[in-house]
Amino acid sequence: MTRIMVVDDERSMREFLEILLRKEGYGVSTFGSAENALESFIKESYDLAIVDLKMPGMGGIELLKKIKKLNPETIVIVITAYASVESAVEAMKAGAYDYFIKPFNVEEIKLHIKRALKQRRLEEENRDLKLKYGFNGLVGTSHRMRELYRLIMNVAPAKTNILITGESGTGKELVARAIHTESPRKGSPFVAVNCGAIPENLIESELFGYEKGAFTGAHSPKEGLVELADGGTLFLDEITELPLNLQVKLLRFIQDRYIRRIGGREEKQVDIRLIAATNRDIDREVREGRFREDLYYRINVIRIDIPPLRERKEDIPHIAMHFVEKYNKELGKNITGISEEAMNCLVEYHYPGNVRELENAIERAVALEMDSLISPTSLPPAIRESTRSHRKMETGMHPHVEIPHEGVDLERLVEEYEKGIIMEALRKTGGVKKEAARLLGISFRSMRYKLSKYHGDKE
Repeated sequence: MTRIMVVDDERSMREFLEILLRKEGYGVSTFGSAENALESFIKESYDLAIVDLKMPGMGGIELLKKIKKLNPETIVIVITAYASVESAVEAMKAGAYDYFIKPFNVEEIKLHIKRALKQRRLEEENRDLKLKYGFNGLVGTSHRMRELYRLIMNVAPAKTNILITGESGTGKELVARAIHTESPRKGSPFVAVNCGAIPENLIESELFGYEKGAFTGAHSPKEGLVELADGGTLFLDEITELPLNLQVKLLRFIQDRYIRRIGGREEKQVDIRLIAATNRDIDREVREGRFREDLYYRINVIRIDIPPLRERKEDIPHIAMHFVEKYNKELGKNITGISEEAMNCLVEYHYPGNVRELENAIERAVALEMDSLISPTSLPPAIRESTRSHRKMETGMHPHVEIPHEGVDLERLVEEYEKGIIMEALRKTGGVKKEAARLLGISFRSMRYKLSKYHGDKE
């Protein structure tokens, strides 16, 4: 049943509207003050609210703003006996669906309520249809992805700061862009900043800009990326890479939304919606003093955790075909699908690089495949070999080892085997240690330690 909230300090108006709306089949709750209505709204769900403009204590405009902040989808109709152009404009700017002057035409307000609720139902149906197949560049139909889509749509209309966390390659910037696209700021700039890609000595001037003569080489004033995002969304990717001195300046900006260019005297107010992201364990970064706790609480108002691809493997076939279509167009190919054996390889692989790694694998396969279906031979060796190893372990197939009567030195054998694998990884990567570490699924620090252990490598 559709639920409607009526908020008016006049008892006769509350009773009149309650009788009228109940006859139309709506569930109705009435409140004599905005404070009581807000308390109920926090606990209950309402589809529509009819709010009087002037009431003792909290007024109708303030209640309207709070309702819209808590649930932007709730329809709000403002009624008043003290009409003015200014109050009507203020109400509509705050998000009111309509504005009626007392005494109002009963049939007219009934018609407007029906229209508003019908529009809301259509929007919900369109939303459900969008969520069924994918969402703003994000692909996947698993339960976790559908929950992610709903969360994006719920938070998009608000101005609240958002923190996106997830492993590299999971699509953090896509999520940020989806929030921007679904928000009222979609017609304004979306400015993405990779905090780890800008040299430390340049990041302040890149973010906040500078005036002419601020430093050697500053021949003319320059807007910072924060200014360029004015009216829109600022996306700070890998925010944990910011040095501590920049974290202080960013915190100050988030608190008051004013910036001052390097070498400048005047402050400028900037209206942005801030979305930050990181692939690190940010809670650990805070505990160990590498990220300011006060900044963490400012950016972590709403947190969105993106699941890694290995935790939603049911999405892999859909994502893979999405990339086949994409690279068919880009590379001028006509691949019609993926063979069953190749799809099994794709689904069984663990994807340390997440969706980005799957995309690279499909791009390679589309480029190399000569037939209409992608075969396992067109997939990267890491995916094929990982799948074979996985199947061997499942079927109990292990390398055959003979143990002589006198026994073996197990520790030495294990070290020799590990040493051989490391050397093979280095051979495949042409001696590039970071790439070899990635192939072996270990950190670069572990790789350096093992090389030092086996070869005395100090680098």
